[in-house]
Amino acid sequence: MKTINVAVMGAAGKMGREICKAVINEPGLNLVAAFDVMFPCHDIGSLIGMAPNGVVIERKYNKKANRKIDVVIDFTNAQALLNNIDKFIDDGINVVIGTTGLTDTEISAIGEKAKNSNVGVFMAPNFAIGAVLMMKFAIEAAKYLPHVEIIELHHDQKLDAPSGTAIKTLNEISKVRKAFHQGADQEYEKIPGARGGDYEGMRIHSVRLPGLVAHQEVLFGGLGQTLSIRHDSISRESFMAGIMLAVKKVSNWQGLVYGLENILE
Repeated sequence: MKTINVAVMGAAGKMGREICKAVINEPGLNLVAAFDVMFPCHDIGSLIGMAPNGVVIERKYNKKANRKIDVVIDFTNAQALLNNIDKFIDDGINVVIGTTGLTDTEISAIGEKAKNSNVGVFMAPNFAIGAVLMMKFAIEAAKYLPHVEIIELHHDQKLDAPSGTAIKTLNEISKVRKAFHQGADQEYEKIPGARGGDYEGMRIHSVRLPGLVAHQEVLFGGLGQTLSIRHDSISRESFMAGIMLAVKKVSNWQGLVYGLENILE
């Protein structure tokens, strides 16, 4: 099996460190570069509590002539990704993106550029297999219980709200549920925003607190009954299997593939 050379953006962050560990431990993958504005010039192996491996954290992305990068993994933030994505694609590097907060227009532009450049890009709002199942079950439930509210909970360093997972869940549910107003016709908010965001009548509530990782509960209501479908990522390790799978598959296509469910066996 061909070894895939991997670079990680945001390597010194909490998510980046877990990704670097996973890449180092994953058969068939080779970590060749790490980028982060924090801890430049540090050996990434030493930083993540492993043996030094000679990969020194660089402040900004660059493709050195003496190294080959097959796939870059980006879990930074929307602005940082947009500053670099054209460079990745122009350099012929496939990209796995977990960064959220991008607009539909920005996502479409990335997909179009990748397709025209014969580069593969994979993007997902959530890389946990349990989260994919949560969305699948919620879509099925919405066919029968169309009164829906979502509570999504994340750590307090997450910048965008609602989460990409919540938005994708709402998008998919809207395909099987007609838009309508939920709740009393005359309801009002004594504190603005108390009822959450409104997406085709469905309400979405975002919680940001230290101690959380990534959690989502989809609540359904019907006559005399409720249904709750919930997924909890207790640690960032929950995302690693999905990320490693995406890294191994992203070179199989040109353009953008969106959503982990599209590459699961």
